[in-house]
Amino acid sequence: MTVSPLRLALNENPYRPLPSVRDALRHDIAEVNRYPEFLPVVLPRLIAERVGLTPEEVVVGVGATGVALQVLQALCQPGDSLVFAHPTFDGYPILADIAGLIQVPIPLADNGMTDLDELLGAAYDADAAAVVLCRPHNPTGTLIPAEQVYEFVRQAPPTSVVILDEAYIEFVDPDEHLDIPRLIAAHPNLVVLRTFSKAYGLAGLRIGYGLAAPAVCGVIRRYQLPFGMNRAAAVAVAASYAAEDELRLRVDSIVYERDRLRERLAQMGAHIPESHANFVYLPARGDGEPWMSILGTDDVVAKEYPDGGVRLTVGDPREMAIVARRLLEVDEIGESAVSRMSRPAS
Repeated sequence: MTVSPLRLALNENPYRPLPSVRDALRHDIAEVNRYPEFLPVVLPRLIAERVGLTPEEVVVGVGATGVALQVLQALCQPGDSLVFAHPTFDGYPILADIAGLIQVPIPLADNGMTDLDELLGAAYDADAAAVVLCRPHNPTGTLIPAEQVYEFVRQAPPTSVVILDEAYIEFVDPDEHLDIPRLIAAHPNLVVLRTFSKAYGLAGLRIGYGLAAPAVCGVIRRYQLPFGMNRAAAVAVAASYAAEDELRLRVDSIVYERDRLRERLAQMGAHIPESHANFVYLPARGDGEPWMSILGTDDVVAKEYPDGGVRLTVGDPREMAIVARRLLEVDEIGESAVSRMSRPAS
C-alpha cells in the first residue's frame, strides 16, 4: 500500500475544519450561484468586533499575502525599497518583485532572532518605503519581546510603512500579545497582518486581513478587487469565531506537539530556536548532511533551505510520532553538528 508523504512544508493546520464550520460552509455552498459582496462589508465588521477596532480600521484580502500585496501597491512606488529579515516568508520577495520594489534583506542574528538594530538602520539608509517585521518570525519561530517591538515601531522612519506580520499570533502565549489598538492609534504608518489560514485551518479559503489607521486602510482599500473575496469567507469566519473554544483546544494540541518535538531534538543534542508558531526550524547541520536525508524526502515534505536547514510544520500526534521515530534513528546530533544560528544566544 502506498503511503502519502507527510505534508509539513506549508505550515497548514493538520486538522480539518470543525464540524460546525463545515456545516456552515455546506449550507452556504447552495448559494454559490450568487456573487459575493461587491466590496467586503460583513467580514470587516466581524473582524473589527473581535479585535476591538472599527470596521474602518480593517482591510481584508486573499490571505495575508493578498493584503500584503495591496499594502505594497497602495503605499509604495516601483523603485522603492522593501527591508526585511532574511530568511523570511517566501512571499515577501515575490511580492516585492510584483510591486517593482528593491529588496533589502538583512541577515538574522546568530540565534535566529530578527536583528532590530540592523533592520532599523537599513530602513533609514535605504529610505525604505516599507519594512517587514514578522512576529513570530518565519522560518525560525522566534518572538521579539513586546517592549522591543513598541520601541522599534516608535523609532521607525515615519515615511516607512511598518508591516507587522502576525500570521502565527494565535500560537503565541496571550501574555506575549501586543496591544494592537494602542499601536495603531499611536502610529499611522503601521499595518498589522493576520490570517485565518493557520490556527483557524481555513487555508483553502484564502482569508486574510490587515489592521491600520482609518486613513491608511482607506488608501489600501482602493486596491480591493471587486467581488474579490469569496462568499464563504464571512460564513467561515463567523462559524469559526463561534467555535473558538474548540479551536483553542486544537491550537493547544499543536503547541504541545511543537514543544515535544523541540524537547526530543534537545535530548539529541540539537539547539534549535524556541518556536512560538506552528513549526520548528532546524538550522543547517555542521556536518554538512542535509536534514532531509535523515527525514526522508519520500516520507516527509518539508520546507528546505539552500544551506540545508529545514522548517517543519507541526502536524497531528500521528505525524509527529513518525517524525520523532525518523529523528531517533540518528544516534546523536552533537554540538559540533549544528550551525552558529542554532547555538543559544549568550
